[in-house]
Parts: sequence; structure tokens; C-alpha cells
Amino acid sequence: MSAELLLEIGTEEIPAGFIPKALEDMQRLLCKELDQARIAYGEVQTFATPRRLCIAIADVARRQQRQEIEVTGPPARIAFDAEGKPTKAAEGFARTNGVELSELQTIETPKGDYLFISKVIEGGDSAAQLPRILESVVSGIPFRKTMRWKDLDVRFVRPVHWIVAIYGAEVVPFAFGDVQAGILSRGHRFMAPDEFRVSSLEDYLSQAEAQHVIPQIDKRRSLIEGQLAELATKLGGQINPDPELLEEVSYLVETPLALAGSIEERFLALPPELLITSMREHQRYFTLIDAKGKLLPYFITIANTIVTDPSVVIAGNERVLRARLSDAMFFWQEDRKTSLDTRLEPLKKVVYQAKLGTSYEKIERFTILATELAEQLNPEIKGLVERAARLAKCDLETGMVYEFPELQGVMGREYALLEGEDPRVATAIFEHYLPTQAGGELPSDDVGTFVSLADKIDTLCGCFTVGLIPTGTADPYALRRAAIGILAIILEGNLAISIPRLVARSVALLEPKAKRPLDEITAEVVEFIRLRLVNMLASQNFPSDVVDAVLSASFNEPADALARVKALTDLKARADFEPLAVAFKRVVNIIKGGVEQAIDPSLFEADCEKRLQQQLDQVLGGLERQIEAADYVAALGTIAGLRPAVDNFFDGVMVMAENEKVRTNRLALLTAVSHLFTDIADFSKISA
Repeated sequence: MSAELLLEIGTEEIPAGFIPKALEDMQRLLCKELDQARIAYGEVQTFATPRRLCIAIADVARRQQRQEIEVTGPPARIAFDAEGKPTKAAEGFARTNGVELSELQTIETPKGDYLFISKVIEGGDSAAQLPRILESVVSGIPFRKTMRWKDLDVRFVRPVHWIVAIYGAEVVPFAFGDVQAGILSRGHRFMAPDEFRVSSLEDYLSQAEAQHVIPQIDKRRSLIEGQLAELATKLGGQINPDPELLEEVSYLVETPLALAGSIEERFLALPPELLITSMREHQRYFTLIDAKGKLLPYFITIANTIVTDPSVVIAGNERVLRARLSDAMFFWQEDRKTSLDTRLEPLKKVVYQAKLGTSYEKIERFTILATELAEQLNPEIKGLVERAARLAKCDLETGMVYEFPELQGVMGREYALLEGEDPRVATAIFEHYLPTQAGGELPSDDVGTFVSLADKIDTLCGCFTVGLIPTGTADPYALRRAAIGILAIILEGNLAISIPRLVARSVALLEPKAKRPLDEITAEVVEFIRLRLVNMLASQNFPSDVVDAVLSASFNEPADALARVKALTDLKARADFEPLAVAFKRVVNIIKGGVEQAIDPSLFEADCEKRLQQQLDQVLGGLERQIEAADYVAALGTIAGLRPAVDNFFDGVMVMAENEKVRTNRLALLTAVSHLFTDIADFSKISA
């Protein structure tokens, strides 16, 4: 027999960003507790609004599962004395496992006789376990920020006002703080604040909706999408796509109502990004565009209350927006009175980081790095890159960015365009911040690419230089994101950039800040980036052993490493790969460190040695050209062609011959074979 379990935690308004993880943790904790208690269960569903976290589990067994356990204890020689009487070791083993001494048995093992017990634990009543389980779950949800209220000795993300806990038709009795679990939930704070009784999940969802609360997140999101589309069509446009805002707003309301307002025409003179960002970040407004992507003079807000006179709410939102955009218009006009390049000097007084100096110093460093990258990869744009790097942070000194920090880069681009800077320079000022998240948009042009790489590598190396290194749980300077951004840009552009060389150059520029050897810092940063690449490639479903084999052989240019990973992945998919891998692993294992000396054909004693030498000589020239062209698919195919000769060699001779000269010559031959692939991959890491 089974029954449904329903738990709802009613609170004051929870920040939208906390809710998704809270639901995941709530489900994880409750399922873990039920599993440990040997209570079987069925489908799990979660629900949430700003004022409630809810979980429902179907088919929760009425009784715990019966358990048969076998436990091995201490050796019999320790458990019994010379007279065969139980020692304290035997008594402790029996006591710990809840059995009588008479129930102890001995079992014969390869190591001798050991104490042994076999017992059956009958399943108890699940209802008796649930109060402890639910209390543990409620108190165990790991919010990143919690609070206390009244004089209670409990913490939660927000004060808890009610708890619904029902198993079948019965209340699960437990308390959290001063709130006792019961069957009473509450409706919408303003439209239906009274309590209502809950008897089941179906009843809960039905009654909640009648009380102007929609617990189902997907249903609220669909309602919002529908209302947005309907209003946008009436206004002759379409919603400016913003999945993240839609997700956030879905967690801000219990019953959504979309309302459209107008943007005064004069504000449309402001850059579209400024308008969109201001409305999105500060007001959670959706913006509208026409068929050509042009911003329309409307916004849509999602209210949490069904109002009798929408015009009053719309007027209030328009008034708030008018004030905010008036500030933006003022800063827009004032900032344009001073050119961007004159804002560089004041950055000498702006502290970037206490141990790393000013923003001006940072600009000086990454300008050098960016121009050197341009010199190496695209010399024609060196001047544009240098100009973009010098101006990249200047908008930090504008009134607009001071008021709206999220617009850094955006305003730099807009002001640069107005001042007649080259459009590629202006674009780079904005794009040097990209990507802003994993999988995010990347710089579209080499100018922005080089400035972005230089800025990020300076941040990464700078923090490592002064000891601001990420821990397992903390990364306050977003260094992992910086490293992932560096790799994403290099891989997307297939750029021939040496990470060790770039890091060493950046660390050298930071020498005045360093308190430890530069080569030590360089090695740490290179390894940090290498590990990020390992994770990136693993997330793209490349075999982990292939990634390990390639990056163990050589981690220099990430784009080159990716090409080798792809080629080896293709090779591994071949039906004949296993014997190939076995042969090359045998080569690596037998030569150990290798024998670096010329091969002497006069010491060959068997034809298989001669044939291996001949085939080795035949492939060398072509293989070098293939590797130089980074055609690793062809290169690995060429190397694979040596396998029959390698197999015949191992079948035909004993490598470790008694004659030292013969033995050394054979090891030298195998070392030469290993050199064919050691720069591509370490075959000893491959799982054949």
C-alpha cells in the first residue's frame, strides 16, 4: 500500500534567483532521506511561487522495505579468548549491531575466521519516520544566504509562516521554529490572503488557483508568454527575445498579468541597449521590436495582482520609467561633453585591485599583450588593436556607467562611434568583455578578440601573481570564467596561440607585483587553463581517455590540442583501434624513458627489425608534413599503418636481448617509433 506525500513551505517573498536551486535541493534531500529510510516512492513533482516551495511525491510506501543484512566483524582470534569466551571486541560488535552474543556466528575467509552476523530488519511504519525526515529536509535546504527572525533558533531564506505536510489523509506532525505543520495553506497575499484546507495535490492545485495562486512554474511561464505575445501583436510588434528575463519573472509572480506602457518619444534618442538594459535590469520590463528589429516605444510589465483599473498601474510604471530614463538622458548629454580618450588619465586614480594597482596600470599591461597578439596573428590591425585597448575601460569614468554599471562597454562603444572612432575600435570596446558566460557570444572581429584575450589573461595572471587563487567553492574574481572565455575565443577562431608563451609574457609584465618566482606562477596559470580545457572537452562528449592522452602529450596551443582530440576520437571509433592501441602502449611501456641514440642497422639480427626500420624511414617525411599542416587525421592514419610492422617486431625478437648493444639498438628503434605519436597523444593513457 502507498499514499501521496505533500510538503509546502510558506514564506515571505523569496528572491527569484534562489528558487530553482532550492527546489533541486529540496527534491534531492527528500529523496535521499526516503532512500536511506528504505521507503519506496513514485513520481516526484516540485512547485514554487515567490511565497512557497512545494514538493509532492506519489506512491510513498506505507511501510519500510524489509532489509537483510550481513556484517563481518573482528577476527575470531580477537573476539574470543583462549577459553572460548567472548572478549570486549565481540561484545562491542554485538552491541553495535543490536544482537545478542548468542546470535554471533563465525565465517571462514581467506584471511582466517571472522565474526559474522546475518539478520533481518523488518520494515516499520513509514508514517513514523516522516516527521523526522521532513524536519531534516526543511532545515537542510542549503541557501547561499539565510536569515533568522524573532528570537527563534532556526534559519531559512525568508521567515516561514506556514507549513503544509500531508501523508495520505493525515498530517505529518513536526515543527520548524514556531510553525507547526498542518493542512492549511494560504492564497495570494493581496487578492486572497485567507487560509484554505489541503487534502491532496490535486486539491491543493485546484484550490490554490481559485485563491489566485498558480503553483506550477511551467503553467505560469506559458501564461506570461501568451499574454506577452497577445499584447505585442496589439501594439504592432513582437517581444524582444529574453529567455532569462522570462524565467526570472516566472518566479516573481503568483498570478501574472501583463500590462503595456509607453516610452516617451524623446527617450528613443538614447542607444537601444541603454533603454533595454535599464528597463530589464531595474524594472524587469520586456521591450518590443518591429519586424526589422527596431525598438518600439512600448514596454510590458508583469504584475502580480489582477487589478480593477490597469491604467493606474501602467501610469505608475510609466512614471518610474520616466524618472530613470530622465537620469539616463542627463548623463548621456553630459558625458558627450568630454571625449573618451581624456578619461584615460583619471583612471590612474581608480584602484583596480589593491594588490594589482590602478585601472590605468592594467590597461598599460593588456595593451602591450593585445598589440603583441596582433603583431603575431594580424599585423595589419595592430594600430586599431592598440587604440581599442587604450579606450577599452575609459567609459568607467562616465556618469552613465557610474549610474548604470551594467552598461560598461556598451556606452564606450556608443561614445566612440559618436566621436568618430573607427567602427572596429568602437565594437572592440564593447566586445572585449565577451564572452560574459559559458557558451555566450564571442567577439566578432580580430580587434575585439585580441583585446578580450589580453584583458582576460592579465586578470587571470594578475590574480595568481598576488595570491588571489580560486578555491573549490570560491572564485570571487571569476577566474574560471576568464579561463573558459580565453579558451572559447581561441578555439572558435582556431587561433595559433601558445598558452605557455602568452601566460609567461603576461606574468613578466606583472613582475613588480610578484612575491614569488615567475616561472612558478606561470606553471600554475598554465595548469589552471589546461584543466579548464579538459572540462570543456569532456563536456563536448569527447572520450575522457582521449582528452587525457592528448593533453598529457602536449598542451601548448588549445586549437591544436582540439584538432588532435578530434582526430584521435575518430581513430578510436575504428574497429581495428584496440590492437593498434595495445601495440603502441606496449612500445611506450617497454622503452620507459626511451633511448636517444642513432639506430645501427648492422646490429639487426632479424628481418622484422629491418622492415620496421624501412617503414619508419618511409613514413617520416610525409608524416612531418601532415603534422606541420595539423592534418592529424591523416597523420594518425599514417602512424596506424606501422602497426603490422610493430606487431611483427614484437613477435620476431626479444627486445631485452642479453647482448647490451643489440638491446639498446632495439630500444632506440622503438623510441624512434614512439616519437611518431608522442607529440600527438600519450597512448599509455588510452583505454583500449
